[in-house]
Amino acid sequence: MERRSTIRLNRTSQTLGLWMNGAYVGTWSLGANAPDTLQYDPDWTRSEQGRPLSLSLPFMPGNLPHRGPHVRAWFENLLPDSKDIRERMARRYRADSTDAFDLLAEAGRDCAGALQILPDQKRGTASSGVAPLEADPLTEAQVAALLRATTTPQVLGLAGDDADLRISIAGAQEKTALLQRNGRWYLPHGATPTTHILKLPLGLIGGMKLDMRHSVENEWLCAQILAAYGLPVAACEPLVFDDMKVLAVERFDRAWWVAPQGDKRLVRLPQEDMCQAKGLPPTAKYEADGGPGMDAIFQLLEGSMTREQDRRVFFQAQVLFWMLCATDGHAKNFSLFIRPGGRYQLTPLYDVLSAYPVLGEGPSKISPHKAKLAMAVRTKNAHWKMKDILRRHWLELGTRHGVVTADGRPAQAVVDDLVARTPEALAPVRAQLPHGFPAEVADNILEGVQSAAARLAA
Repeated sequence: MERRSTIRLNRTSQTLGLWMNGAYVGTWSLGANAPDTLQYDPDWTRSEQGRPLSLSLPFMPGNLPHRGPHVRAWFENLLPDSKDIRERMARRYRADSTDAFDLLAEAGRDCAGALQILPDQKRGTASSGVAPLEADPLTEAQVAALLRATTTPQVLGLAGDDADLRISIAGAQEKTALLQRNGRWYLPHGATPTTHILKLPLGLIGGMKLDMRHSVENEWLCAQILAAYGLPVAACEPLVFDDMKVLAVERFDRAWWVAPQGDKRLVRLPQEDMCQAKGLPPTAKYEADGGPGMDAIFQLLEGSMTREQDRRVFFQAQVLFWMLCATDGHAKNFSLFIRPGGRYQLTPLYDVLSAYPVLGEGPSKISPHKAKLAMAVRTKNAHWKMKDILRRHWLELGTRHGVVTADGRPAQAVVDDLVARTPEALAPVRAQLPHGFPAEVADNILEGVQSAAARLAA
């Protein structure tokens, strides 16, 4: 699929138009021997709603363009990590290659955040303002068929009824997105956004063939636990369409708005993940691979419009990831809302999975002695392994970064509050488990969190 140089030399248009909620933002362009270039539209930089795409791509004096690998990195982060998924996308949407420019030219109508990416020739025909909804209702069987098609290579091109569903969702997991309204599912068309991401089970993953066939239930339970501790987290629920099990995650980068005409419309909310904010490619999402760690993100959150709250939530999230044995809290699993003028704040948490159900010795298991956080707890030394991280390491980290409770008590109180809240947080979560919820998932995770809280109190 990688025919990048040939495609670029022969492409008639080297420019894509960038839009947010019907407003023209600028262009992303490239040439055969030129770096990726982002040029903001002058009207966008002067608009009340104007804001840069990223902390790493600010408005420049004289509206000079951004050029180079940090431009490419930002757009790469809108796409799936998996080579196989990108190849399926290329076949599905008849993209020229798996190159980011080619894929987003075909699948950039509905990305993470507010950006829509369209061939620049469509500038004169794109809608002005937030467009009315255009969508077809779906039956349960039709949703199931769409989900099946998500994992099926489309050798001959587009797959029938979903030919207009041109979305790009980052990550390593099979997923799609749909519009939900009044409890019913719809296939959106044109500029209409999606409201929910539908995530399929992970199955057997990695060379160790870890059994994550219950990843839907695992992620849902982790979200309930985080919410029970008072942290903001994306709303989600497990659903079944025919034989297809999914986790339906409500998009926090979408909001309903009543238009002057009286109808409800969907607004896209600008956001970016921490790799994008730092100008890094998705290959650097893990700190061990050159990505940002806790200290770098604490420093970035110094500039948040809700600084104290965001830094506390980030600290609490890291402690709870340790309590949950959540090993995948990398830079792409933390994001920022980008507000007018370039102000920013932390989004709700998302994509949290516990490794407790697959801890153990032997095949298809992760040794408890090897399980690590995605970001090290750095004190005098870097502490990665779950088993090596102690209460004093968290206290030192929180104190160094000035983390305090909402009423101004120091980092020790933040940790103690999490410990004290554990019984009242976990009991209602267990009580609300749906009938038939896999016991091996619930017991391993809930008992693991309880045990970690006891260690944290010591």
